Amino acid sequence: MKRLLILLALAAVLPACKSVSSFVHDGEVVAKAGKHKLYAAELEDFIPGGISAEDSTRLAAQYIDKWATDMLFMDMAETELSKGEKDVSREIESYRRSLLKYRYEQKYVNQRLDTAVTEADIEKYYQDHPDHFKLVRPIVKARYARISGDSPNLSAVRKNLLSEGPDDDDQIVSDSLTYASALKYTDFGKKWVDIVLLAREFDTDYATLQSQLKNGIIEQKDANGNIGIAHVSAMMKAGEKGPAEYYEDEIREIILSTRKQSLLSGLEQELIEKARTQENYVIY
Repeated sequence: MKRLLILLALAAVLPACKSVSSFVHDGEVVAKAGKHKLYAAELEDFIPGGISAEDSTRLAAQYIDKWATDMLFMDMAETELSKGEKDVSREIESYRRSLLKYRYEQKYVNQRLDTAVTEADIEKYYQDHPDHFKLVRPIVKARYARISGDSPNLSAVRKNLLSEGPDDDDQIVSDSLTYASALKYTDFGKKWVDIVLLAREFDTDYATLQSQLKNGIIEQKDANGNIGIAHVSAMMKAGEKGPAEYYEDEIREIILSTRKQSLLSGLEQELIEKARTQENYVIY
């Protein structure tokens, strides 16, 4: 099937005067640019399986154009550049060294990195860097629902959103009713979230949303008669120090990144010291 799609794609992107049979022979050349030839096998490797004929045609056209441009540029460079300008051996060797160094560093780190980050680690970093965690925008804890304005359960859904009851059986029943009745229901996992996420639910910007917040409630009716309702149970303003839980993922990444850099710095120092000891590193 994939082979057939490739052939159909080629038939679509090559000039009309060429039939499929004109390139399915003699090594299956599908395009030519200067002295260079593009073979069907190269194109087939580029086109993934399981896609439509339309997507196959589009990708084939993109690949052939890019290939032809690269080949024509290379021919022009070969003609116009001097022998010295065409000598890229130094750059290739530098790139090879950098690539091998990077691959070894990744292997070294992956074998030694302690990926366990405890709550105590996160809390310590949070307390040690208080100025790093001032909010750029407000954050909120909120629940949101969008429901048809003529739904018989509108009042019940509104009441459930405003409820601050415990996660008991009654609350589960209320949530179930809201899920069943609402066009959309989001409680954001009862976590702190950027107010921008809540504003998106109302298809507005966060400043406008904030101006519409009254006593923890936002309610809007859209052009389709649907009503968006949000209950903001808590909010912290921009400029305040955000809670540690809001920054958990960010702090975890910082800690892991710091550990990686420490490992790599230690590796560099170890290599230098070992080379000096073995007299493999000498400055004359």
